[in-house]
Amino acid sequence: MKPSLLIVDDDEDIRSQMQWALSTNYTILTASDRKSATEEFAKSKSQVVLLDLGLPPNPNSPEEGLSTMSDILAIDASAKVIIISGQGERENAVRAIGEGAYDFIGKPVEIETLEIMLKRCFYLVSLESEYNSIRDQFIDSSFEGMLGTSENMLKVFESIRKVATTEAPVMILGESGTGKEMAAKAIHQRSSRKEGPFVAINCSAIPETLLESELFGHEKGSFTGADSQRIGKIEQANDGTLFLDEIGEVPLSVQVKLLRFLQEQYIERVGGRVQIGVNARVIAATNADLKKSMNDGSFREDFYYRLSVVEILLPSLRNRENDVDLISKAILQSYASETGRKGIAFSKKAINAIRKHRWPGNVRELQNRIRRAVIMAEGKQISPEDLELENVSSNGNRTLKQAREELEREMIISSLKKNSGKISPAAAELGISRPTFYELMDKLGIERDKK
Repeated sequence: MKPSLLIVDDDEDIRSQMQWALSTNYTILTASDRKSATEEFAKSKSQVVLLDLGLPPNPNSPEEGLSTMSDILAIDASAKVIIISGQGERENAVRAIGEGAYDFIGKPVEIETLEIMLKRCFYLVSLESEYNSIRDQFIDSSFEGMLGTSENMLKVFESIRKVATTEAPVMILGESGTGKEMAAKAIHQRSSRKEGPFVAINCSAIPETLLESELFGHEKGSFTGADSQRIGKIEQANDGTLFLDEIGEVPLSVQVKLLRFLQEQYIERVGGRVQIGVNARVIAATNADLKKSMNDGSFREDFYYRLSVVEILLPSLRNRENDVDLISKAILQSYASETGRKGIAFSKKAINAIRKHRWPGNVRELQNRIRRAVIMAEGKQISPEDLELENVSSNGNRTLKQAREELEREMIISSLKKNSGKISPAAAELGISRPTFYELMDKLGIERDKK
């Protein structure tokens, strides 16, 4: 269906000439005065209008044309009005720009110049329409900052709504990059504790020797280097929510103390003797198989069942139907606005590549690739190469590069788990340097530990 273009001019010959010249690409509508123009626009909602300022009953004055433009923009402020101005009317055309016109073109109108202007104008209209559609879709599909319309994610949102109104401990399960911390924040924001603190700690990022002190705090002089009292993460979360990410990495000695806190709601700082009451809700998360860890004795069964009163499983991005389209466009708009590159969009090949990619790093990988693409893209369209994705065939077969990346990611994650998140031994095990290991983590969307 061709886009509609409204031409407003009191000269019938000019209207006929423009209609003949432009009808191949546009559905042409015409009007000869303010009343008919306003009525036609209200009926057709044409997004682009060609307007001559000299309209009856005062064709030698711009006032009637300016009033017509004002009426049109009052009906739809997003309409693009292009002013047709004579040689002596440039000042009036500039005035019209100041009052909301999109652009102006001088008489006699050169059709080739007008066609270029119209093409650019309708392209802008399509971008704005897409933006508004995504914005509306974002509002409809956003849940505490989480995006999704797939059945899997709607189930997650419903689980969060239900569990948020309780004080039950929650275990969030899911692959790396699926948004476990966002889900924990959503529970906090919808709970009676939302005015209290949300305190997060990545248990795999803290060396075992320091984890107990990080969680429980310590008294001055309790160990070498403890030159002052320190409040731990659990105390910081008083009257709020404590989020324990990568709970599967917590050593058994600390599991015992966390279990006691969950049961009795008090702690003792390292080196302290005073019992300190703490009222904090605990949400834990992991991408590990805790039942396997219970079988091999590295995770306490009583600790698991105390944490997992309610379990919420976050689906991987590849199992979320068409959510990747919605999320990628929302991420693109965010980064484009952040970097001043408004108007940039995915090419059709890029959209196809995004849909076909397996996304082993889930949403985090998607964010990283789009952020890079916004920076690196040369023009207004993002290509698969900008995303560092291969063009994929219509049969959906993986490319060699995709298969290699998935294997690399699995090996890196496995090595990190085996070496308790320590980079040096993990890199040595894989026969690569620390810098190369970090580069691969960034490329594959694997989050670095926050030391």
